[in-house]
Amino acid sequence: MKICCFTGHRTIPGDIAVSLTRILDGKLEALAQEGYTVFRTGGARGFDTLAALRVLALRDRRPDCRLHLILPCRDQSKSWREGERELFAYILSKADQVDCVSLAYTPTCMHTRNRALVDGSDCCVAFLQKNCGGTLYTCSYALKQKVPLINLADELPD
Repeated sequence: MKICCFTGHRTIPGDIAVSLTRILDGKLEALAQEGYTVFRTGGARGFDTLAALRVLALRDRRPDCRLHLILPCRDQSKSWREGERELFAYILSKADQVDCVSLAYTPTCMHTRNRALVDGSDCCVAFLQKNCGGTLYTCSYALKQKVPLINLADELPD
């Protein structure tokens, strides 16, 4: 069983969303062909949501593939807009496994979740365009743990 985790920014610029989705779909198919069957996301808005939705689409074609959500806390979506909460609830209902690193928000739950995504993974697929925040932290942690990192931002057209 090979495991892939995802990390990425919470906002995806509209002008690259279509290209990023196409690139992500191609990467998911290639990973599935390499034997990856477990795909972990952190349940955040933006890239995590996109990755989760695309893994669900992959699972329709490849029933052996699994979506594993690793959430920072049970109430992470409480301040999100209604549409975002509905999409999150949909993803939760379709996930094969859901784990929370904390019952409620704590100052460290996001970093704990990010490390849990990487720990035990065989590769990390990222959408990293800005050298700051949780995405940079997770990518740096993956490299420190010698988990191969694939940054889809590098594959976007100029």
